[in-house]
Amino acid sequence: MENELLGSVLKRMRYYRDLTEKALLPLDPSQWHFQPAAGSNSISVIIQHLSGNIRSRWTGFPDADGEKPWRNRDAEFVESGETAADLMREWNAAWDIVEDSFARLLPADLNREVTIRGEGLSVTDAITRQLAHLAYHCGQVVFLSKLLQGEGFQSLSIPRGNSSQYNNAEGFKDPAKKFGQ
Repeated sequence: MENELLGSVLKRMRYYRDLTEKALLPLDPSQWHFQPAAGSNSISVIIQHLSGNIRSRWTGFPDADGEKPWRNRDAEFVESGETAADLMREWNAAWDIVEDSFARLLPADLNREVTIRGEGLSVTDAITRQLAHLAYHCGQVVFLSKLLQGEGFQSLSIPRGNSSQYNNAEGFKDPAKKFGQ
């Protein structure tokens, strides 16, 4: 992988993984199953879904269809009762697939077409689509973590009222920089 786009997307994906994991850290594992309303997703369901989605999209990428026959997407949205440790094993295994896939991608692969559910799209579109999907669900996990922690929530970005201090501080401003480029 020697390409600015590939490096940038991988860096951002690693950042969203880290942000999701930081949002999980202060929670008691029992809180992962909290649903704020009937029909809404708990953190455990979101992690379960993301793990299944990532495994499906990145296994065999960019040669295989991104929607694998072994994936049961609907089951990802049902509380499975899995422990936080089990969910994190699935999560980490999915991320290993992402890292392996990016290590094999070449700049020329960006000009290829892939399929997801039989629909063709460019490799670039598939990769940015995955990044957006990850960011979307990461935001949900952070929101639920904040809701569950209440007043004890510690900001995972720039705390309220500290923008000027942050902007004037020495060092890099982009928190994703520690993950590449």
